[in-house]
Parts: sequence; structure tokens; C-alpha cells
Amino acid sequence: MLAVVVDAFGVAPVVREVPVPRAAPGGVVLAVAATGLCRSDWHGWQGHDRDLTVPYVPGHELAGTVHEVGAGVTGWAVGDRVTVPFVCACGTCAQCQAGQHQVCTAQQQPGFTYDGSFAEYVAVPNAAVNLVAVPDGLDLVAAAALGCRFATAYRAVTQVGAVRPGEWLAVFGCGGVGLSAVMIGAAGGARVVGVDPNPAARALAVEHGAEYAVASLDRAVEVTLDAVGSVPVVRSALAALVPGGRHVQVGLLPGEITLDVSLLVARELRWLGSHGMAAYAYAGLLGLVARGTLHPERLVTREIGLADVPAALAELGADRAPAGITVIRPRR
Repeated sequence: MLAVVVDAFGVAPVVREVPVPRAAPGGVVLAVAATGLCRSDWHGWQGHDRDLTVPYVPGHELAGTVHEVGAGVTGWAVGDRVTVPFVCACGTCAQCQAGQHQVCTAQQQPGFTYDGSFAEYVAVPNAAVNLVAVPDGLDLVAAAALGCRFATAYRAVTQVGAVRPGEWLAVFGCGGVGLSAVMIGAAGGARVVGVDPNPAARALAVEHGAEYAVASLDRAVEVTLDAVGSVPVVRSALAALVPGGRHVQVGLLPGEITLDVSLLVARELRWLGSHGMAAYAYAGLLGLVARGTLHPERLVTREIGLADVPAALAELGADRAPAGITVIRPRR
């Protein structure tokens, strides 16, 4: 199969032939119909993930059809349309038994702990706890945005941040995760402001539910969300919170950072981490999509092929990365 391969961190990846993965016992192999290009992929390519080793195939946000079923798998068949969370859980550890699959201690992540979805085929372990059926009415391109961007934003806004109707929510970074958070926050009755240096991203934030969008935050708010993964953004977000406010950290931060902890203490702020969403929890999100409350397809602003990935990946490190969600079609 064709795949995008990173041979060295920070060096342009190449598209070349690699072996098709085989389904492990309990797992499946998917034919990738669409896979999102995410800033987390850029962080990995830059070497910010200390556990990532080269060579590897990036890609963790995907939708497709079951191509091969491993031994012991029940309830899934070749041809089924599915998506998966970017955290693939083991289903048996203490965290999984408590329903916290997104922080599974034995988790696997396509594109990070094993070869990912910037390819024609990708393996998924533990199908019983990691596959999510895609409804017939949902296009697989739109479904590819659910595995990371929409699912991550849904849990970050509604569960971790517990944003209430009428509260001000400031979303820093109006790319895929950020725009998803804007849409979800507005749908839940929050008053949302988008914060992004890119005018095109700000325009999309307003289009998708933000009351307004700015290059730098101009008011105090109850909840901030960092969808970028930037030390200056975190500092700005914490400084913008009202006493007792909550900051939700979604974007990955490169290495260690220095913060004014006295600010957290003096204002009794809460800094909350949010890391994806378990496959079983997708029902609530898919229900909103089915009812027409959320429209993930509207955030897909560009479709590209595998050959376009090296240049598109490099763009994510720019100050003004492309707005919206870029989706890769491996079989274009």
C-alpha cells in the first residue's frame, strides 16, 4: 500500500510503498476512506513526543470500512463503516474498567505508538472497545473529523470544562479542534468568543457560532480552552479568567513550561487536561449530528491526497495555518 512515512523528525516525509498491516487477534484492519490532518501530527513530526520513534506513518483521525477481521472479533464484518477514537483502549485496565478509556494505561494510538492512517490501510486493536459505527447518513469524510477534533472538543467543552448556558467561553485557536469547540459551545448555549491571529479562522468561528472573534482576547471569561498547544496562549488564557474560572488544555504543549502559579492560587483557577473521548461515549455526539444540531462536514475546508501531505503538514507550523479541517483521501 501507499503511505506517508516520516524517516526523520522535522524532515519532509515521503510517500512510498509499505506492507499492508494484518489484523491482530481481537483487532481489525480498515481501508482508510478519509483521515484528518491535525496539529498533533505536526507536533509528532517535529519530535515533541518523546516516545515516538522513526520511521513511522502519522495519522490518528480517521474513518473507513472494515477490510479484515482478526480472530475472536464479533459484531463487526468486512465492509462495515466505522470511525475510531485516537486513543485506542485495552478495555481491561483499571481506567478502562472505570469507563475512562481515554486515559487507558495500556492505550495505543495510530500514528504515535504504531503506524497510523496517512495510508491506504490502518490496523485498529481491540475492536470490541474501539470501533464506532458510522450512521448511513454521515459521509466518511465528515466522520473522519469525529475521531479527534469533534470528539475531543465535545468532551472538553461539555464534560471536562462543564460549560454552562450563558457562560463566556473563549476558544484559543480556531482550527479543527477550536472550531469544533466553538460549534459545540454555542450549541449548548454558551457565549463563545474565538481567538486566533488568522482572519480567515476568525471568520469561520463567527460563521459557526461565536458571538465574535478577535486576534487577542479583550474581556474576562469563565472558561478558556487552548486548542493550539502554545505557551503564550496558555499564559494569556489563564490571565483572562475570572476568579474561579476554568482553563481546559486540549492542545499539546512542547516540553516543560513556566507558569505564574500564584495566579492560579490567588484567583482559585482550575487548569484541566482533556484527552479525547472513549468510543462508547460517541452516542451523545452522534445524536447531536443526527438531529442536525452539529454539522462536522461544514468544518472540512480542504481535501487532499497522500502526495499533498508533506507540504500540508509543514503548513501547520506557520503562524497562519489553513483555516478549518484538512482531510486526506488516500485513494484520490
